[in-house]
Amino acid sequence: MEASFKTNENMSKEERYQAFLTQYAPLIEGETNAVSILANTSAALKEAFGFFWVGFYMVNDNELHLGPFQGSVACYHIRKGRGVCGTAWAEAKTQVVADVDLFPGHIACSSLSRSEIVVPIIANGEVKGVLDIDSDQLNTFDETDRKYLEQTVLILTQVLYPQS
Repeated sequence: MEASFKTNENMSKEERYQAFLTQYAPLIEGETNAVSILANTSAALKEAFGFFWVGFYMVNDNELHLGPFQGSVACYHIRKGRGVCGTAWAEAKTQVVADVDLFPGHIACSSLSRSEIVVPIIANGEVKGVLDIDSDQLNTFDETDRKYLEQTVLILTQVLYPQS
């Protein structure tokens, strides 16, 4: 499947997310391999929005373990409640952080990361993993990002966990 997720820079952020979602759902529809789905999701988000780092951490053995991602080398394991990802897991709630240096217990996998959004992947009432996106700029993420990234994760969850 040939797909381009480049979006028009003249579009508003909301329009760019709407265009992304119309292409994203068909990209993963009918796929069954979780690693492939997570890998293409990371690539699509990176291509569409140029995020500094985008990827997944999945719950395994009571820790978040690094999954498919696009960007620089990352942390392998994150404990529940630790850092932005561990907090999103513990609270089962999206975390939007304007300045990671001000977030208590922030885990600096890259010193270039300045702001972050983490969306939990919830199926059957349980957090299965998180979508983690970092920016090398302060205050990158807002309610528009939260709304549309939560929609992206919902589409992803419906494909990965169809019974949820």
